[in-house]
Amino acid sequence: MVFKRLLGAMGAGGPSVDTILDGGAVAPGGILSGQVHLQGGSADVEIEHIGLELIARVEAEHEDGESEGAVVFERFTVGGGFRLAGQERYSVPFRVSLPWETPVSELYGQPLGIVLGVRTELAVAGARDKGDLDPLTVRPLPVQEAVLEALGQLGFGFKSADLEHGHIGGTGQQLPFYQEIELTPAPQYAHAVNEIELTFLATPAGMEIVLEADKRGGLFESGQDALTRFTVSHHDVGSRDWNSEVDGWIRQLVEHRASYGSHATYGHADPYAAGSGYGHHSAHGSGHESGYGSDYGSGHEGHRSGPGLGTAVAAGAAGLAVGVVGGLVAAEVVDEVGDFFEGDDDEGGEED
Repeated sequence: MVFKRLLGAMGAGGPSVDTILDGGAVAPGGILSGQVHLQGGSADVEIEHIGLELIARVEAEHEDGESEGAVVFERFTVGGGFRLAGQERYSVPFRVSLPWETPVSELYGQPLGIVLGVRTELAVAGARDKGDLDPLTVRPLPVQEAVLEALGQLGFGFKSADLEHGHIGGTGQQLPFYQEIELTPAPQYAHAVNEIELTFLATPAGMEIVLEADKRGGLFESGQDALTRFTVSHHDVGSRDWNSEVDGWIRQLVEHRASYGSHATYGHADPYAAGSGYGHHSAHGSGHESGYGSDYGSGHEGHRSGPGLGTAVAAGAAGLAVGVVGGLVAAEVVDEVGDFFEGDDDEGGEED
């Protein structure tokens, strides 16, 4: 789906931009490719900069309640430094690497309600405008899918997922938000917990898995939260009995209160202010990619957070089967991308 528009900041006779993403979902750390198509306006112009922004709809908690806003979590430069003649058609191909922390927006091909987008910025003769906006679809990494599949086979249900502004203490999380997946307990654990919350913190080498249980209270004690974490390699996907592994994690979480850290927010800064993205990687249409890399087994060190928002899901024998109960169906998710980000004003007043 493409939102083609005339760049308002350039005037009625200015150029238009139409960004086309290559088809299919991309995994965290994988390659996002496509082309930026430009159509010249009524006069020749100097194209100073063509940029891409990755943006996400994120929830934030405040003393007086909750709010939602668009957060730019990565920026890329994909072109610029050339003259576009009047009425000329010009295309700029690009290949960029998604951050390992990029949230997962679909599971087994079904949308989770996560709102992610790729927005194109064009700078012409000192004027900048957010031109084209496209929805971004992100599928799970193999390790993420293996863990979710095991949870489904153990009897857990997918309740919802969201992107929450803040930082999980004790981790190397890099983005200003994290993805939290909420699960209804399997029957064998329903007496002990109300729900399980799961967060994946992806790195090029592997996955840090954070589990939190909302434990039920007893006759003489109130409920409490328990938190624990585990680390796996991307190479472990085909070599572990994931049902036994994940069941062991849950038993440890339920039986022992782990002291690991809290989901603490970043101070009192505005989470939706301009410039909240990380880095500025060059990818000038020639295939030069950003520094995150795309090889699951590259072995590079450094903890980065990965991960969503959305849909009620039921557990099935084949794993977590996505259902759309009180959530967003696929067409509505696409509409959300346009409605939410087109109305966003994160740069202090311009309209997209």
